[in-house]
Amino acid sequence: MKVLWRSFCYTLLLALIALAFVQFWFFIHIWYWVDHNPESTAFIDARRERMHEKNPKSVLRQQWMPYRAISINLKRAIIAAEDAKFLDHEGFDWEGIQKAYEKNLKKGRIVSGGSTISQQLAKNLFLSGERTWWRKAQEAVITVMLETIMTKRRILEIYLNVIEWGDGVFGAEAAARYHFGMSAANIGPEQAAQLAAMVPNPRRYGPGAETRYLHKRTEIILARMNAATVP
Repeated sequence: MKVLWRSFCYTLLLALIALAFVQFWFFIHIWYWVDHNPESTAFIDARRERMHEKNPKSVLRQQWMPYRAISINLKRAIIAAEDAKFLDHEGFDWEGIQKAYEKNLKKGRIVSGGSTISQQLAKNLFLSGERTWWRKAQEAVITVMLETIMTKRRILEIYLNVIEWGDGVFGAEAAARYHFGMSAANIGPEQAAQLAAMVPNPRRYGPGAETRYLHKRTEIILARMNAATVP
């Protein structure tokens, strides 16, 4: 019995040490990215691997743009569409999470996540897309780290440069050129609202895409943009 108990304690200790090391690894990366741009993310790496499986010659589109060089229209559109309380919360929109839970319960399946921009960035930077309790718990821990170490401006800057906006298209600059043939600095309100409307299903839309849902969602975001406050 003592041998089993001792073995259990050692195993638990090793697991805790490993967990602490993993959290420290996340912390160091986030701290480094305060002043340095991420070269890639877990999500981008996964997409690159899947694309290369289909076509070894495929290339991702991405070009980092500093915060000041991205149109304020796009910043407002993204906040209006994805996280209206971005500047007010500390990583989690509890009211939004409650509404998403009620909506999912009513539909009988997951149709809404209620994730903030910070939570989405945490997942994009480090985690897989699987829906498990431990992944959500790790996402929450990383979100707290992001909100503690980074400014809202830096969180939004990284987010705008790493999210997907088309099949293998990542970041605002690549998205603006792919969909509209212009720089992210020159995106107008309607174009910004349309890009924001694509975020939940980015690979569904190519250049010149027009669907009833996309049009309706674009109009809703456009109407909300003036009330969106950006960092």
